[in-house]
Amino acid sequence: MAKIELINVTKRFGKVTALDNVSLHINDKEFFVLFGPAGAGKTTILNNIAGIQIPEEGIVKIGDKVVNQIDPANRNIAMVFENYALYPHLSVYDNMASPLRSPKFKRDEGYIKEKVNEVAKMMSIDHLMDRLPSQLSNGQRQRVALGRALVRTPNVFLMDEPLAHLDAKLRNQMRTELKAMQAEFETTSIYVTHDFMEAMSLGDRIAIIDNGEIIQVGTGDEIYYMPFNEFVAQLMGEPEINIIDGELHRDEEIFSVTLTQCNKTYELPKEDNVYEKLAAVSGDKIHVAFRPKDITYSFEPVENYVEGTVFSYESIGNKAVLIVKVSDALLRMISPNGLVVKLDSKVYIDFHISHIMFFKADTTEYICRYDEASILALIEEQAKEA
Repeated sequence: MAKIELINVTKRFGKVTALDNVSLHINDKEFFVLFGPAGAGKTTILNNIAGIQIPEEGIVKIGDKVVNQIDPANRNIAMVFENYALYPHLSVYDNMASPLRSPKFKRDEGYIKEKVNEVAKMMSIDHLMDRLPSQLSNGQRQRVALGRALVRTPNVFLMDEPLAHLDAKLRNQMRTELKAMQAEFETTSIYVTHDFMEAMSLGDRIAIIDNGEIIQVGTGDEIYYMPFNEFVAQLMGEPEINIIDGELHRDEEIFSVTLTQCNKTYELPKEDNVYEKLAAVSGDKIHVAFRPKDITYSFEPVENYVEGTVFSYESIGNKAVLIVKVSDALLRMISPNGLVVKLDSKVYIDFHISHIMFFKADTTEYICRYDEASILALIEEQAKEA
């Protein structure tokens, strides 16, 4: 197994810069997730690690060895693709056995049979060994593709959105199995996704990438609770975080914030760390953010609540999203399924100031949040347990 390093890697395609001075350090045996929107550069990072593409600038290291000039076949990497890439004319058994029959990693048939059967049983596809890929479901094909990668022991597993074509139930099941397999094989794994739930549930650490640049690297909790900027905050969450304009007021020793679109002012509880960071903000303009779970609503008037109207109601399985329009802002909040809601009806909302996040209005960079101390303590405790 091996650690992976990318040092100031730049990759261009004509006039397009796909990776812009990217540096990453991925620990040995770590399950590392590359997360970002389509076209961000996630697959390009995988291809440069695999040797499918060579960077114009920078260094790629596997272990302590620079591999820029080493052919893909000699990097001892297993890669799983979004489109499965199975041999259509070979059975499941022969597809899984193919890496161990290649000239580079050739093993005797006795070993191949033992290894293929072992992995097939673990992947719950041992009853499908004689079938062709065309006789399999999408989920079964994906298991075969994963099994083909697992039959040998590579330095690194690279997985490029391997669950993208599976239905929701199977994706959930496969996420659990992938994490368990990685722990069992103790292999360095790099996983590409644009799915928030996959990133949070699978990654020991996550790298947020956009337009070929690494925006933030950290654990799921670090990035979710303390995002580097508004882009990351919006990416990390379902439903998406609410970000609205605010105005910061300093009255002697007390800070307050006005939510501009809501025409509502909240006095901010005095907390030295928060006040110190807000005091460093230049000007009064600021952006404030609330997760959907941190907004309370009522269909009956409540004193000091902000009045709005129901814009939409979206059921998403075990919960629903209520979207309320206040002035020109659309605010998302969590509501129970089965709620009887009439569009354009009045609704009254209030914000949990104890969970508020602050961002700079000009750069959209993260400033602080009110419960930051407790979040940091939680993350530190989780790190000790890990």
